[in-house]
Amino acid sequence: MRVIIAGVGNVGFHLAKLLCAEGQDIVLIDQVADKLKAASNSVDASTIKGNSTSYSVLEEAGVSEADLLIAVTSSEDANIATAIIAKHLGAKRTIARISNTEFIYQKDKLNLKHLGIDDIISPESLAAKEIKRLLKEVALTDSFEFEKGLLSLIGVNIEENSPLNGKTMMEVAKLNPDQKFMTVAILRHDETLIPYGNTKFQVNDHAYFVAQPDGVEKLLFLAAKKKEPVKSVLILGGSRVGFHAAKILSNRYNVKIIERDPQKCFELADQLPDAMVINGDGRNVDLLHEEGISDIDAFIAVTGNSETNIISCLVAKNNGVKKTIAMVENMDYIHLSQSIGVDTMINKKLIAANFIFRHIRQGDIVSITSIHGVDAEILEFEVKEGSKITKNQLRNLEFPKTAIIGGVIRDGKGFTTPGDFMFRPKDRVVVLSKPESISKVESYFI
Repeated sequence: MRVIIAGVGNVGFHLAKLLCAEGQDIVLIDQVADKLKAASNSVDASTIKGNSTSYSVLEEAGVSEADLLIAVTSSEDANIATAIIAKHLGAKRTIARISNTEFIYQKDKLNLKHLGIDDIISPESLAAKEIKRLLKEVALTDSFEFEKGLLSLIGVNIEENSPLNGKTMMEVAKLNPDQKFMTVAILRHDETLIPYGNTKFQVNDHAYFVAQPDGVEKLLFLAAKKKEPVKSVLILGGSRVGFHAAKILSNRYNVKIIERDPQKCFELADQLPDAMVINGDGRNVDLLHEEGISDIDAFIAVTGNSETNIISCLVAKNNGVKKTIAMVENMDYIHLSQSIGVDTMINKKLIAANFIFRHIRQGDIVSITSIHGVDAEILEFEVKEGSKITKNQLRNLEFPKTAIIGGVIRDGKGFTTPGDFMFRPKDRVVVLSKPESISKVESYFI
């Protein structure tokens, strides 16, 4: 594919890295020479300095030959204009990043495709949806369901008292003789490990499993975790992310939102009838105690300051809050969550980049998701008649070492996949793969 990315901020740069790992033909456009220089040092891409709304700049980028144009500059107006102009100049498909979520809620009425915009994405709205997903279960650091829970991807921290601590994968298999779950990844000191027989769990590992429905309970028991539902949520920060999170959470949970700006509080109160809006400084520990922080199940910090979000989450954790989520601007912080005590750190730009990447990959792939801080993607494929994956038992397929098959959904049931497993057409297969192996993994399902 020939892909033009307009805007080399965090979203554009991360997208370029994901796409270049697959050998796509990438052109980067930005008005800041230093951003282009930094990007060209890290990714194999052509660069053009200029305004992406300029006819001559888009022509130089080869827009008429482009399979995809992604406009992710910091200006919503520029993104919309770039996508429309590019489409009219011959780009096959266009995606624009927007901040005004009215475009998302009124997408059908606006008929944006008629204008030349095939898809729009809002990092703030996507971050709010991600927060909702992360709140499903307190004991889990991450949770993603395939086919309405026939298989689940779940993440847990390995603590000192866990029966899994110090065990190899082979020893864990003995604790799990009916193979109700399978370990697919371990995040340890910023490094993503694909586990094999002799890999050992260590304290503070962030471990990820694919589990059958009845395997989730067993896994929580072995990880010394209790299943606890979320009932009450406190959101720190009335940012766009805070607003969208409160909007989608308040119909399910008891939601409070703390915001420093009095005027913004009035606006939030008008727009969020099902949430309690509190005017105050969330960094004030006395205020948090007044609002019953120790009785809150989940604390979500989404102010514009990463450090405030991290520290307030640590204060919340210290006061007995079961689940904490901090939004951070610096992507490097995300890996710190497991070592400093915040349950999950999210970056809205990284979420947006991964969403776009998933969006443009959905040809042979049924679904694809990312795990926060983990250098891998979770993919779901449907097995085709005569594909390579059907030709032999799993252990004899020479599957890439930097990928692992976690489970399969067949005839309305979820299974883990032992070495002697044979795949059949129409099976839905869940795979965890490092980015550099995705293309090779795909070749097994063509």
